[in-house]
Amino acid sequence: MATELHNLSEYDASKVPDASNMCFGIVVAEWNPEITTALLLGAVNTLKAHGALPENIHIKHVPGSFELIYGAAQMCKNDGFDAVIVLGSVIKGETPHFDYICQGVTYGIARLNASQNIPVIYGLLTTNDLQQAKDRSGGRLGNKGDECYQDGKILIYIIVLEIFLSLLYWGIFLFLRQEHEAIGCSYVTGNPYY
Repeated sequence: MATELHNLSEYDASKVPDASNMCFGIVVAEWNPEITTALLLGAVNTLKAHGALPENIHIKHVPGSFELIYGAAQMCKNDGFDAVIVLGSVIKGETPHFDYICQGVTYGIARLNASQNIPVIYGLLTTNDLQQAKDRSGGRLGNKGDECYQDGKILIYIIVLEIFLSLLYWGIFLFLRQEHEAIGCSYVTGNPYY
């Protein structure tokens, strides 16, 4: 999405559920601290604005954006979090280092999302220069940290829905199995004549 067309801090707060019963882990990179501190403040303030208790917001710092993957993986191992948010800033320089870091972090967070039971929210700014990073960390285009809570809530509700549908499926399956067995149907074939 083109951030120029959408302020990262603007959203319909009435559509965002209450977070008072939720626990969040936040991993923040220390590299580019002017930017990552602003992202962290945005995320924490947004969580609190939606009811998250300060004691349910756990923050860990890592040296740089590449280490966000490890930090998030460690937080995922803790069963107490409903979501983990990663916050970092990579600003393009003169070497391909920018591309490697951005690609590595993106791939690592995607792998965590595919392998963990809780969502890991991608809050990495990848910008061409410092001004673009400032614009997206509380400047004229809002704060990516604000946006992370909204993404996390959506993913959490998707996971809850998947669990509900899974339980519903197994409940129906077990009910039908019990009904078939009660009338003499073979569970394996479903045919009452076997």
